[in-house]
Amino acid sequence: MKALLLAAGEGTRLRPLTSNTPKPLLLVAGKPFMSHVLEALKELGIEDVFILVGWKANKIKEYYGDGSRLGIRVRYLEQRERMGTAHAIGCAEGHIDEPFMCLNGDVIMFRDDLGRMLEKHRATGSTVMGAVTVPDPHRFGVIEAEDGRLVKIHEKPEVPPTDQINAGAFVFNPDIFARIRKTPKSVRGEYEITDTLNALAAENDVRIETLTEGWMDVGRPWDLLQANEILMSRMKGRVDGTVEAGATLKGEVFVERGATVRSGSYIEGPVYISEGCDIGPNCYIRPSTCLGPNVKVGASVEVKNSIIMAKTHVPHFNYVGDSIIGERCNFGAGTKVANLRFDDKPVKVTFRGELIDSGRRKLGVIMGDDVKTGINAMIDPGTIIFENAIIGPGAVARGNVGPGSKVL
Repeated sequence: MKALLLAAGEGTRLRPLTSNTPKPLLLVAGKPFMSHVLEALKELGIEDVFILVGWKANKIKEYYGDGSRLGIRVRYLEQRERMGTAHAIGCAEGHIDEPFMCLNGDVIMFRDDLGRMLEKHRATGSTVMGAVTVPDPHRFGVIEAEDGRLVKIHEKPEVPPTDQINAGAFVFNPDIFARIRKTPKSVRGEYEITDTLNALAAENDVRIETLTEGWMDVGRPWDLLQANEILMSRMKGRVDGTVEAGATLKGEVFVERGATVRSGSYIEGPVYISEGCDIGPNCYIRPSTCLGPNVKVGASVEVKNSIIMAKTHVPHFNYVGDSIIGERCNFGAGTKVANLRFDDKPVKVTFRGELIDSGRRKLGVIMGDDVKTGINAMIDPGTIIFENAIIGPGAVARGNVGPGSKVL
């Protein structure tokens, strides 16, 4: 069986993290987001994968190449004009002529769930759709089902009929392409896979498989923190790099080859330390922290439950908690990131022009690439700082800081 991964979108809801990096390559639990899905597929014996690319396609192609580094075969399809999910899947027509697994590239899914979907398809021969129960179904395609079969999908209804949603995971038969060709444009001017599936449901030909292993949709920047927590909770530690005498590693800590953990560092897993990292001396790294390649965490620094991406330096007397830091950022001495409100209520974020509840009691900063902070700079909870911004010495950053802005 083959697989099709849908990864053509621009990931605009995840900016500034996706301003320079396509969503599938965002760092989570030690590797790009999409690599976790590719590994799950490989474990199921699916080693022939098509990736549908669009936004910053060359970066994805450069990273995965032909897939041989992962022990699979990867080929690429390109969606030059985004015209809906059905249109995206239809791009594989002429390339796939057998049953195939189709997965959204922006969700977390695990091998056991995907394996049960494959088993149900083999047993029934029908289209199989993954479903998951969520507390806020109105943001998704909501499933109405009966006796394990799809009755109808309601796209983002104001009053959801159930709390079960389309999980963005399918096993299709090759006749799906003919059905997509017959799917009309929606009122949004796109070809929606929900319309195709509803047509199939009218023929009683879509089976539902409930996913139970930790599915998650990563739709907003801070969702990446929860994704990281979920994936790292399953991680096993290993030390391939250098750990100096006097450093303490507790729990599941993964130190890649070429990384150095210096004396006096105290690290509580799960923590992932990528190649080229220089950690310590005398720093404290707390659980669910993922450090990308060539990150520097220096003396008297504390990092907790955060993702810090490649070549960023957090070198001295800094605190970073519950944050996502982009690539090539540099923290001045004494820069602190606050992650908790005084009233202990969930942190609010100015997101896409609206002040919304993040749902997180603790949330620090979402920081784009190439941001620099001066000594003793301070960053309020829930701040979003876009790429190439500067937070000057002693300055306080809060709310949204635009690309290239200066806070002095």
